[in-house]
Amino acid sequence: MMGERTMMQEALFYGFSLERHVPSDHMLRSIDQFVDLSGVRADLEPYYSAMGRPSIDPELMIRMLLVGYCFGIRSERRLCEEVHLNLAYRWFCRLGLDSEVPDHSTFSKNRHGRFRDSDLLRQVFETVVARCMAEGLVGGEGFAVDASVIAADAHRQRGVTGTGDLAPISKRAVTEYLAVLNDAAFGGATPVEPKFVSPTDPAARWTAAGGGPAFYAYADNYLIDLKHAVIMDVEATTAVRQAEVTAAKTMITRTADRFDARPARLAADTGYGSAEMLAWLVDKRGIEPHIPVFDKSGRKDGTFSRDDFCYNHETDVYVCPAGKTMTTTGTLTDDAALLYRASKHDCDACDLKPRCCPNAPARIVPRSIHEAARDKARDIAMTDAYLTSRRERKEVEMLFAHLKRILRLGRLRLRGPCGARDEFLLAPTAQNLRKMAKLIPMMQPIPAM
Repeated sequence: MMGERTMMQEALFYGFSLERHVPSDHMLRSIDQFVDLSGVRADLEPYYSAMGRPSIDPELMIRMLLVGYCFGIRSERRLCEEVHLNLAYRWFCRLGLDSEVPDHSTFSKNRHGRFRDSDLLRQVFETVVARCMAEGLVGGEGFAVDASVIAADAHRQRGVTGTGDLAPISKRAVTEYLAVLNDAAFGGATPVEPKFVSPTDPAARWTAAGGGPAFYAYADNYLIDLKHAVIMDVEATTAVRQAEVTAAKTMITRTADRFDARPARLAADTGYGSAEMLAWLVDKRGIEPHIPVFDKSGRKDGTFSRDDFCYNHETDVYVCPAGKTMTTTGTLTDDAALLYRASKHDCDACDLKPRCCPNAPARIVPRSIHEAARDKARDIAMTDAYLTSRRERKEVEMLFAHLKRILRLGRLRLRGPCGARDEFLLAPTAQNLRKMAKLIPMMQPIPAM
């Protein structure tokens, strides 16, 4: 018999349970078991007044932000609409059917105030990292570091040539920019002045790192554990290589201080293979650098390169291809290198002079004071373990691809260094939560006997 649809009639009472209407295999159910926000209220208590109207629950706002970053909802206005309509989102945020969703402006007010003053987002991120370690997802033996350029919320065709031309419309962004002028992660990273400065986000760097047209951007730096690609730390910097190397040091030091995680090896690309960085890893941190050495000593004009000269560690001299010794006076150059010089008398009588120093009276070979660390990195590059590290460090690039393609963070929504930090902390928090939800099965309730 053909059925007939019953027209909806308003009932006086409804028996409705959000718990029953959220699928058991929904991602938020798996994520919820790893979210611990029990300390949020205690951390924020000094930043609230003891009197006045009760505020929006900060745990609710954090849960809503986690929903937005886990599912790529970039707009806070749209996030409020989605939480209002989506039952699973309401369940995760501990909102009943008749509970009011906060206005989108509440997020801006708290972000610019108590969230940043208390560094709450970093505390939430580190709480998730600690949970990953407790679940056994962090090996601690090998780390990898890399950076990716994220476009800033600034029009690429609207720029000024100097900070004196900045318009007053971007007061908060200009204030943040001036506050980080001497910060090693931003203004103090390099003495080179950018070609253009964005009037809406002056701290964003004018860069053509992507290989196409230049644009304003920040660098998102990740330090990951190689066992399951858990993000151990994150740092926002300006989009220059010097700042990224400094960020790597900051993240390694901070991870050791916060979690007592001290890796035996670090995998990275050539951008982190400078002599100073390798020496810092080997001598100060005791970490094996599985990093290609940044070396431009090779010559392409047919003359001898530095590799053709043999260094004697016992006598501290170089031996040239003709067998003559080269000594140094011990004076350092501006690049922290010693210059080893051959005798002019030996070079004039040498048959190899046309292939060695045809345009100079005598050959000079520079040697960095950190050359021992560079030699160790070169030796490691010849091992099978280095090949393994080179393959494993691609996990960082996969995380950045996930960040941009799945979480839709190819362009920042917030402006200024503080806005970049906020987004760069929330996104890896969501990535780590999604990873735990994927790798750790959800505990099933035990049926009653």
